[in-house]
Amino acid sequence: MANIDHSLDMAANIKGAFAVAIVDYDSGMTLGSRGGSPEFDLDVAAPGNSDVVRTKLEVMQKLGLRESIEDILITLDTQYHLIRIIRGNVDERLFFYLVLNRAQANLAMARRDLRVIEQQFYMSAPGPNVRPQDGQAFFPANTGR
Repeated sequence: MANIDHSLDMAANIKGAFAVAIVDYDSGMTLGSRGGSPEFDLDVAAPGNSDVVRTKLEVMQKLGLRESIEDILITLDTQYHLIRIIRGNVDERLFFYLVLNRAQANLAMARRDLRVIEQQFYMSAPGPNVRPQDGQAFFPANTGR
């Protein structure tokens, strides 16, 4: 649980982050979250995106694509919704769900930061299908970004 809390705290520090959750896309269960508001119910939005992930995986399978999803981006008028699959143990089917304020966020940097957080997440509890590390260092939480 400490790993989930740490990862959520790091993701919540991404510039423009409004809400973040870690979700099991098989069950739709949210394992932890930060942020949201009365107008944006993260307890509804996060597990609801499990359908997005499962549907995309089904389509990829039907097409015979032998690739993995890096991330899924949904662009709204004022927000970016970024879904990043957490790779690691094949029995865990988790993703980060990050909601960004478009006016404040730098999408390229947010994608990079979330990738680094995801790498740290699976490296701290490696499973049988751990990807090789790409040498990227973990960024500090409070750098004023």
